[in-house]
Amino acid sequence: MSVRHACIACTRAIVAAGAGLSLIRDGRLHEPVYATDPLSRELEELQFTLGEGPCMDAAAGDRPVLVPDVAAEWAGRRWPMFAPAAADRGVVAVFAIPVAAGAVRLGVMDLYRRQIGLLTREELAEALTFADAALVLALDHGDGVGAGLDDLFDTDFAGLRVEVHQAAGMVAAQIGASVTDAFARLRAHAYAQDLRLADVAAEVLARRLRFGSDGRPGGGPRYDGGTTGPRGGERR
Repeated sequence: MSVRHACIACTRAIVAAGAGLSLIRDGRLHEPVYATDPLSRELEELQFTLGEGPCMDAAAGDRPVLVPDVAAEWAGRRWPMFAPAAADRGVVAVFAIPVAAGAVRLGVMDLYRRQIGLLTREELAEALTFADAALVLALDHGDGVGAGLDDLFDTDFAGLRVEVHQAAGMVAAQIGASVTDAFARLRAHAYAQDLRLADVAAEVLARRLRFGSDGRPGGGPRYDGGTTGPRGGERR
């Protein structure tokens, strides 16, 4: 058994379309590390890019965030960028379950459904049980929460995490601010240009995109190709 097995088993138990897992770094930084399928992978990266979503709130509040309908007015007010983007991808309900016990906080397990409705009491109990199992398995495997967990997770996210962290470090030096502020600048630019955060990070690392001391990009690169950005539109 592994953390992967716990995520997959949870989707089957509550009949979800897919699941994703994100780690909490430095007490609050959300990083996607595993997804059961391509759609869940895209939604995990989307929350990371936008810096908002049920996962972020569950990590910050250390409690489950249950969203029975992302198209509801209240969901749009709470997550003005993520909610419509998730709905555009056919995801209707999102349930973010903290993977934590007391002071030990590993991350958040996100569960995605294509039908409206809250989890039943029994389904919520199942989800909480699998989140607990994921924490125990992670601790058993990694001998504690740390770098030893890396080989458990989706390698498709590995490059994203490394490149984004490297790019944030470069931007922090360029604007003379903290890495947290640099992340915010990268996310803002990705959203404004309708791009994936990974693509913006790649441009920074290639030195085709630079941020000035005022925090503004000093001229963005030209993007080609027909792949979609974080909101589902064509890249500019």
